[in-house]
Amino acid sequence: MNSGDIAWMLAATALVMFMTPGLALFYGGLVRKKNVLATIMHSFISLGIISILWVLYGYSLAFGTDVGGFVGGLNYLGLKGVGLEAGPYSDTIPHILFAAFQLMFAIITPALITGAFAERMKFKAYLIFTIAWTTLVYFPVCHWVWGGGWLGEMGALDFAGGTVIHINSGVAALACALFLGKRLGYGTNAIAPHNVPMTVLGAGILWFGWFGFNAGSALAADESAAMALFVTQIAAGAGAVAWIIGEWLYQGKPTTLGAASGAVAGLVGITPAAGFVGPMGALVIGIGAGIICYFAVVAKNRLGYDDALDVVGIHGIGGLWGALATGLFATAAIGGVDGLFYGNPAQFGVQALGAVVTIIFSFGVTAAILKVIDLTVGLRATPEEENMGLDLSEHSEVGYTW
Repeated sequence: MNSGDIAWMLAATALVMFMTPGLALFYGGLVRKKNVLATIMHSFISLGIISILWVLYGYSLAFGTDVGGFVGGLNYLGLKGVGLEAGPYSDTIPHILFAAFQLMFAIITPALITGAFAERMKFKAYLIFTIAWTTLVYFPVCHWVWGGGWLGEMGALDFAGGTVIHINSGVAALACALFLGKRLGYGTNAIAPHNVPMTVLGAGILWFGWFGFNAGSALAADESAAMALFVTQIAAGAGAVAWIIGEWLYQGKPTTLGAASGAVAGLVGITPAAGFVGPMGALVIGIGAGIICYFAVVAKNRLGYDDALDVVGIHGIGGLWGALATGLFATAAIGGVDGLFYGNPAQFGVQALGAVVTIIFSFGVTAAILKVIDLTVGLRATPEEENMGLDLSEHSEVGYTW
């Protein structure tokens, strides 16, 4: 055991937990005021639901003894054998601390998806969806990459979740947006964010927490964590600047919401690469994320699907860019593996394979889950409930009383 590593991982775990309330504020400000609490609730209750699943069987399915490269075994059910001793993934921190850190990743991933169906999914359906999706999609994909599964064995690089978290949730978000259809009035009535300062505050909390997200993935207070923290800052800042330049040139005005969205896009892009690239690689990844994600959001309007809070454009496309860019810019001088630009084109191929398989798996299983829920309890609020707002119709409360 190493007391410095333990102290850092305790802090990193708390930082990543704080990202989910930050996401709640980020999303909450983007919806109309009649849906602010229902939207915040989606993220906040994930802290409870996934914590329970993780203890019962989630950690075991994600990090238990490998079963065919696809999923973990049942050896950690109820966290049996996960205690104060060192575990198989780090010999300097307690096994239970590693499990706690990974829990925070599992919590925020399904919460990310909720931005796609904001303002129209019934809360009962959301609870069932979250349990089913986390069990059938997140836990297996997590195992593929981080838990000893087939993608990790092939050498796929995903330092902190570009594939496991962002591609995975972004593709699921696309399935949700397509399956549920557009919000009432979408494309004809003005549907604008009700509180942009709340969203910027949420973005700031996400940015702050992301240092634990990326640097904590080193699992030690070491040189890798230091570089991961620094490149996280560089990519986020570059993403914010690139996004507002893109919208300034395309729309004629830079926006505060654009700066916040660009920062998150840069954070998403650097996530898989944080332990494998240096500052210049991070700068290119951040700029690319800001530009690519901005135009992905613009394209959404032309393609006609209603991803309410741009989960697909920022997390799905940003995660895909980050995963592929890791295969381009990774350098053995930092992370022990070279990418295409450093003479190893095979790494880019592995990154692309991991992304494609995750896209197919996540979209297919998510669509099946949505279909079953729709046939049983129903997915979407009624038009009357949607017009009233989900705060009142689903929770009998309002966010503002003045």
